[in-house]
Amino acid sequence: MDLLSKNIYYDSIGRRPPEVEICDVTLRDGEQTPGAAFTMDEKIRLAERLDEIGVEIIEAGFPVVSSVEKETIKRVAQLGLDAKICSLARSKREDVEIALDCDVDIISIFIATSDIHIEYKYHSRYETVRERALDTLEYAKSHGVVVRFAAEDATRTPIPRLKDIFLAAEARGADYVSIADTVGILTPATTEYLVSEIKDSVRKSELCIHCHDDLGMATANTITAAEAGVKQLHTTVNGIGERSGNAALEEVLLALRLEHGIDKYDLSRLTSLSRLVEECSGVKVASNKSIVGRNAFAHESGIHVAAILENPITYEAYPPELIGAERSFILGKHTGRRALLGVLKHMGYHDLSRDQLCELVDVIKECRERKQELNSDRLAELVKKVVKR
Repeated sequence: MDLLSKNIYYDSIGRRPPEVEICDVTLRDGEQTPGAAFTMDEKIRLAERLDEIGVEIIEAGFPVVSSVEKETIKRVAQLGLDAKICSLARSKREDVEIALDCDVDIISIFIATSDIHIEYKYHSRYETVRERALDTLEYAKSHGVVVRFAAEDATRTPIPRLKDIFLAAEARGADYVSIADTVGILTPATTEYLVSEIKDSVRKSELCIHCHDDLGMATANTITAAEAGVKQLHTTVNGIGERSGNAALEEVLLALRLEHGIDKYDLSRLTSLSRLVEECSGVKVASNKSIVGRNAFAHESGIHVAAILENPITYEAYPPELIGAERSFILGKHTGRRALLGVLKHMGYHDLSRDQLCELVDVIKECRERKQELNSDRLAELVKKVVKR
């Protein structure tokens, strides 16, 4: 039996994403997580691990930030990875020059397009901002580099204006145009609508989506955008990033695999990469975090454990081995006799009687109700006491 639980409704819906690519922005947007910072060596390690997974583009940083950041991006670009290396730049020629000096493959030029940003951040007019951005784009293209043109705060920008600047960017040679949901206000429905509107106008440049998770929908919006025709999907490992973070790499890749059969990424490296980012960033992964949380494959309910011992697909959408993780059974107040029996057999105990099992279940429930720790060593002690009686 196939151990991957496929969504049975997609054949009816008939929506399939086109060829997609991942631009992981952990090294840039992920580092903008409050309190997080990566050393040069850490960025190199993370870039290598992202490359091993098969991520097509790695946004290595924002070189105008500091000389160390610039040197780090340059080092990443010189690693000889299969992934293309991208650098962020404001709509300023000096930013482009610094990015070019890093020898990156792609420069991502951004400009804010909403009334809110234009008035309160730039203290300017849209027409002035527009021309500055397009001039910078043209300057970058004149150096033969791939350019992504990103509209910051795109999702609070009037759609006619968004179409206007994207069409102008396309005319100036932009290889990609990017919709940035900067404050995370999209929903799947509004994502689909916005993408369809932009696709009706933009024909030559590839579309990108960059989602923040302020409403907890960054991954859902990213997958919806892919289904609506966006090619480049932006992610961060563990979903780290400014405020509530970004669309999580592991969530996006698993959704693409399970829902759409996209099997070009090495998912078995996701758990170890998650742990490395947790270590380097200092941002702890919640135990109930989907896919890479410590409880993602932890089961306590007796009904669940008993069924999983028969066939794991009963309560798991995919096996832990797919992402390099392990399954665990947690003993507690919801543990039943059959579940306990399975756990004990796994520990090497095969000869307990029904009465002994029932007694042990009662003891376990009593321990957990008192909030006492119950690890494997403690369980072994309890088994020995019950067997001696």
